[in-house]
Amino acid sequence: MARDTTDFRPIEDIDELVEHLAEGNKPRDKWRIGTEHEKFPFYVDGNAPVPYGGERGIRAILEGMQQKLGWDPIIDDGRIIGLVEPTGQGAISLEPGGQFELSGAPLETIHQTCREGNAHLAQVREIAEPMGIRFLGLGGSAKWSLAETPKMPKSRYEIMTRYMPKVGTKGLDMMYRTCTIQVNLDFESEADMRRKMQVSLKLQPLSTALFANSPFTDSRPNGLQSWRGDIWRDTDNQRSGLLEFCFSPEFGFADYVEWALDVPMYFVIRDGHYHDMTHITFRQFMAGVARNEVPDGLPTMGDWANHLSTLFPDVRLKRFLEMRGADGGPWRRICALPAFWVGLLYDEAALDAAEALTSSWTYEETLAMRNAVPEQGISAPFRNTTLREIGRDVMTISRLGLKNRGRKNRDGYDETSFLNTLDEVVARGTTSAEEMLSAYHTRWGGSIEPVFMEYAY
Repeated sequence: MARDTTDFRPIEDIDELVEHLAEGNKPRDKWRIGTEHEKFPFYVDGNAPVPYGGERGIRAILEGMQQKLGWDPIIDDGRIIGLVEPTGQGAISLEPGGQFELSGAPLETIHQTCREGNAHLAQVREIAEPMGIRFLGLGGSAKWSLAETPKMPKSRYEIMTRYMPKVGTKGLDMMYRTCTIQVNLDFESEADMRRKMQVSLKLQPLSTALFANSPFTDSRPNGLQSWRGDIWRDTDNQRSGLLEFCFSPEFGFADYVEWALDVPMYFVIRDGHYHDMTHITFRQFMAGVARNEVPDGLPTMGDWANHLSTLFPDVRLKRFLEMRGADGGPWRRICALPAFWVGLLYDEAALDAAEALTSSWTYEETLAMRNAVPEQGISAPFRNTTLREIGRDVMTISRLGLKNRGRKNRDGYDETSFLNTLDEVVARGTTSAEEMLSAYHTRWGGSIEPVFMEYAY
């Protein structure tokens, strides 16, 4: 997330929190595609991590990008920690370990999304390569230990770093050593949100499998295809994972609000200062527990928006839906992830087909699939088949949805070509992680150093 929210409107009752989500309802002609991708910066000389400071550090990259793009700086305690396009059409932010993130503009087509991603990568290379810095497209940090990983000077991350070890064993790895590709998609009503939430929750393990791309940790194989997927199993299960209540046929905005109210907070911002609030839930905050702890100790809509951004379920509901299951990966994957989900969720016939395919899937079955995927990838079992076979059906549906959308580029090609890299995974029966592991044991000679050449942007 690029910038935390400031909105001083006081919250009077819970209905306002529900309405906040419902305000995301949009007519179909206003639906957009917002793609986010993260990448690891590294020094070409030695494949070492890049710190925040110094003439060849991440701050210098941000300052160079600011000069090139003319975007507004995001400042935290006097330090630049991101950039935002002045009219809100995109942002650049830092994840805790220096992962460089583009939060893309809300766009109409995958063609536009892919052009945006390519332009960003070209721009950041122009600034970073003279410093001897490149960027790596993986789901997990392959070489550097947690101790070797830089820490970005961002106030919310200081609070999270103290809190994570209290609620799980892998939260710091999630923060500092993973990257993702995500897409944010719209809905037109509560009923439409429900359908999309349920279909995408059930298919999120398939997304993790198709994009599995984090088989190395600390310079050696970690026994997994998606280390990132495994990390999320024990990060903070109060605020992350597969949400069982979302499987209810009656699920709606109010149910998500009730869940979010009982999740511990991270912080509130008052006069530019981040106050640690990890000892109370938002419901307790609304009851006045912090009235005497922080200035203006009653909740605002800005506090609620920020709280929603600190919840990490597999599909996150804000005023749109965030698909959160995929590992970071090579540039083709940046276009493939939004194409996959847009094909499934933005065409009525495709959504009907995806819903029919998954309607009988239970929470317990989906959870078992989610737990199997980090190790087994698309070979993970489901009922009497595997995710590879499920993937064939789902890819057919996604391709149908993109074809039905009929959004063509200037050369007359529709959006279906962006699925080709995922079709290859299903056709060959091996994930990107398995391809890397094969290379590691053969032509890479038991070294992960070649990954910095072959998977760099």
